[in-house]
Amino acid sequence: MKKTKILAVLSGLMSSLPFMAGAAYPVYNQYPVMNNGYAVPTQNYAIMQQNQRTNIMPQQLASASAVNGRPMANPNRVTGSLPRVGSSATNAGRQYYQAADYNRLAESGLYIGLSAAYSTAISGSMSTDYAGEENSFFAPGSFRASDFNKDTIIPLQISVGAAINSDIRVDFSFMRISGLSYADKVQTYTGSEYTTATVSGGAITSNSTMLNVYYNVDSFTGYMMGGSLRPYIGAGVGLALNTIADYVVFDSTFYDETGDLGPSSIPAGGLTGISDVYAYHNGGTMEQLAFSLEAGVTTDMNDGLKLDFFIRYANLGKIKTSGSIIVSQTEWLSDGAGDEYEAPYDSVFHYTNWYESGRLSNLDVGVRLRLEF
Repeated sequence: MKKTKILAVLSGLMSSLPFMAGAAYPVYNQYPVMNNGYAVPTQNYAIMQQNQRTNIMPQQLASASAVNGRPMANPNRVTGSLPRVGSSATNAGRQYYQAADYNRLAESGLYIGLSAAYSTAISGSMSTDYAGEENSFFAPGSFRASDFNKDTIIPLQISVGAAINSDIRVDFSFMRISGLSYADKVQTYTGSEYTTATVSGGAITSNSTMLNVYYNVDSFTGYMMGGSLRPYIGAGVGLALNTIADYVVFDSTFYDETGDLGPSSIPAGGLTGISDVYAYHNGGTMEQLAFSLEAGVTTDMNDGLKLDFFIRYANLGKIKTSGSIIVSQTEWLSDGAGDEYEAPYDSVFHYTNWYESGRLSNLDVGVRLRLEF
């Protein structure tokens, strides 16, 4: 009898569990989709039908659906672009921009570029490699280092390259630098002191070919100017073909060959002095290892055009003459009576392996126009 009562109680409890669970966790029926696209509980199906008959607005329908304790969401639809994520007012760090802004400045595909720059500083000088040679003053030149003479220098560069990804691009470039020359004045040695000699000619040019790699650093710095500028750094290495043209050094010093005895100590027709020395220095061309460092910012001009504003340092290696010098000088001869006269001829001498050299580097600022394909 007791077992029968216990089973009856358990049966009653089991039959009441669905009602208890329904009170704690109400189960909602499926939401049928009506012709107007709004989903409502089955309990409100009659309300929905009434809405179709009486043209009740969706907002009224949403209020009516609250009878079951679960109001409908506002059915109004919002269209348009999403706002930017973050701002300077809410973020102390850098700003973040939509993908469209990022893609606008991203590197993509092949490109050709043309740049022009203005040289702000030229470093390097020419000096002789034969200052210690015997009687080297007979081949006048810059026995002391002399800075280059420079006019307006506008390095021109053309490049062909491609983007490896959005941050890295690689190109081959050809750059030409001209507007330099040997110094106008040099200090030449007389055998006892230095004196000033004048120089004409000696134009200097450098043609370099380099492999360059550029990396966009905005992942560290963020965009600049509201996202319109993308900072980058770059480096290149290659070969420079440096050329110096022929030049002439004129030394007007009179070199006395008689010492303290004077012309009277020299027999008739003997050499007493030398003056008006012209030294024709043959130029030269040599290949040198060259490298460059660059930093700048990129901006977009649409239609595949981009502008790079940059500052660049280029080390172009050494400039060196061929080592051949032809010297023409005026000779003075003794008349045998204690006086001297100018010889009716010019003496010409040929010196070989008497080199003059110097190193060249350039710092410039410029702009590069790139056309992407």
